[in-house]
Amino acid sequence: MIALLRGVLVEKHPNQAIIEAGGVGYDVTIPVSTFTHLPDAGAEVRLRIHTHVREDALALYGFLTQDEKALFEKLIGVSGIGPTLAVKILSGLAAADLIGAIRRSEVERLVRIPGVGKKTAERMVLELRDKLPAVTGEEPGPAVAALSAIDQDVLSALLNLGCARPQAEAAVRKAKAAGASADFEPLFRRALELVR
Repeated sequence: MIALLRGVLVEKHPNQAIIEAGGVGYDVTIPVSTFTHLPDAGAEVRLRIHTHVREDALALYGFLTQDEKALFEKLIGVSGIGPTLAVKILSGLAAADLIGAIRRSEVERLVRIPGVGKKTAERMVLELRDKLPAVTGEEPGPAVAALSAIDQDVLSALLNLGCARPQAEAAVRKAKAAGASADFEPLFRRALELVR
């Protein structure tokens, strides 16, 4: 699968970029947020790619940042949201605003995005609210930013076990406050006890 594409930007349009790499022109679907940050045609560009395979097509979706790509992949994991709608959603709201709207269950804000109805917005909130990172400035944000590398590893392990992000973040902070060892295993075990 194609995960990264680096080459010369041949053309750019609000939802499309054509990138020449190795003598081949790749047609990449992009959100408006990526389009606005692309250089002029003729410049070198690097996009993170999500390769979407269907019976009848192979489509490339490109993003300037890994965070935007990860958000796109979470969106297409929601039932009823395909790649085309996910690009429209990312084009309709900035990534940080979208994450904030989902985490705060702002369905009325989500339905303003073209193509998103009330049921789709409610599914996005239901399925993604606990799976998205905190937006900078939002309540858990500053504490997460202060987590050390080991704390981040413990948080990642809890998330991989299926814990919801807000509870996992709180458990790591409580385990540290309770004086758990700074080593991975004792901190992980204490946080796992607290998350339940």
